[in-house]
Amino acid sequence: MKTRRELREEYKQMKFRMGTFQIRNTLNGKIYIGSSPDLIAIWHAQKLQLDMGIHQNSNLQKEWDESGSENFAYEILEEIEQTDESADYKKEIKILEEIWLDRIKPYGDKGYHNLPSL
Repeated sequence: MKTRRELREEYKQMKFRMGTFQIRNTLNGKIYIGSSPDLIAIWHAQKLQLDMGIHQNSNLQKEWDESGSENFAYEILEEIEQTDESADYKKEIKILEEIWLDRIKPYGDKGYHNLPSL
């Protein structure tokens, strides 16, 4: 049996799929864009929050409640390849999210985000 230290070290060495994602309303095409260092875990967390009615985006939450979870799709937009074991990818992930927000512009009738302040 492995020690806690060995298990912790193994976990640190694991590589997760990281990057940006969207949650798309398949009825009206509106989009919510986000990013995460673990694209699999974030979907479970987002879905749990939406199912429990506690998601931070009230517009997405409202339509999730009205339309039902079956009318939403989770899609990975872009992944970041992990090439450096010691790198901190948090900044790269946020930059990638900003690029996708600028590219898709999920504001107003197109999405669940508020227009960025100038």
